[in-house]
Amino acid sequence: MSSRAEPPVSPSGPTPPRGVPDGLRVAAAYAWRVVVVAVVVLGAFSVLGRFHQIALAVFLGLVATAVLRPVADLLDRKLPRALAVGVAVTGSVVLVLGAFALVGEVVAGQQNTLAREFRSGFDRIVHLLEQPPLRISPRFLDDLQSELGHFFTTHRSAIVSTALSGAGRVVEVLTVLALAVFCAVFFIHSGERYWGWFCAELPSRFRRRTSVAARAAWRTFTGYTHGVLLVATTNAILVGFALTLLGVPLALPLALLEFFAAFVPLIGSPIALAVAVVIALASKGPLVAGIVVVLIVLIGQIEGHLLHPLIMSWAVRLHPVVVALSVVGGAITAGVLGAVVAVPLVAVLWSVRQALRGPSGERDSSAAP
Repeated sequence: MSSRAEPPVSPSGPTPPRGVPDGLRVAAAYAWRVVVVAVVVLGAFSVLGRFHQIALAVFLGLVATAVLRPVADLLDRKLPRALAVGVAVTGSVVLVLGAFALVGEVVAGQQNTLAREFRSGFDRIVHLLEQPPLRISPRFLDDLQSELGHFFTTHRSAIVSTALSGAGRVVEVLTVLALAVFCAVFFIHSGERYWGWFCAELPSRFRRRTSVAARAAWRTFTGYTHGVLLVATTNAILVGFALTLLGVPLALPLALLEFFAAFVPLIGSPIALAVAVVIALASKGPLVAGIVVVLIVLIGQIEGHLLHPLIMSWAVRLHPVVVALSVVGGAITAGVLGAVVAVPLVAVLWSVRQALRGPSGERDSSAAP
């Protein structure tokens, strides 16, 4: 019998081959994991791309649920559940349609005045372009105007066909909105029951972690939705009040535009206020437009240094760089919709990760989020 001792076996697995640097082994270990995650994300986005209308409808239904669920719970104290949900959803739809109807009435009532002010404002802008420091020649501006007129004349059929195809888009948008309202009604009325059924269908070993992750995700999503809604409402009130004091036309539509633009973090509000600057320049001149530019800076400072830290930090704990990269990445992937969805999606994923790694992820719980 040989007395040679066998080499000890590492409890963590086979010894890595000699000559391979530790840094390269660690990089390779992370690389294949990153590749797997990238493949999963690409597959998820491919599936969502094929069914983006359904995904958008479900997302809007969840947003409506996060906003209207507290209202329905409050009405539920005095009314039957079904009636409370119906009043909350119907009231919100009537409120939104009423806001758009009011904007349409304001625009129609100011149509003649706006046309006259914009014509004089266009002449004022042309005069400013002819003055120092730009010194653009009047002949160049006349040629540019004639070229634009010629372009619209020669491409009239393409513009008409684009408008007709846009009508099909309107039908698609209305279908998505109807499906979103339909989903919201059932989510608000019986969300816990649906969630309980879903958890009961899962294997028992996955129920606890799924429940913990879902509660964290819903808490973050509702917090983000409430925070963005409050920030958007505050911005819209500030913009509408300031533009009304300055006498800028279309103050109410511009405030509504600011409200919806605030749902796109970082870039939404500046774009909406840039439209207000153009309208102020065309209707009231450079002085009022300059004041609106100052307004952009002030609202940006209030939003960035007061509203977001106070309102959003407790719901979404993301670094501004992560928010910026998420918005840009979402916009590149899925346009405006991607820019809107990116930040709450990243925030939800991060909160799920933190919940599963924290102590709450170790406790057994099967309650619905």
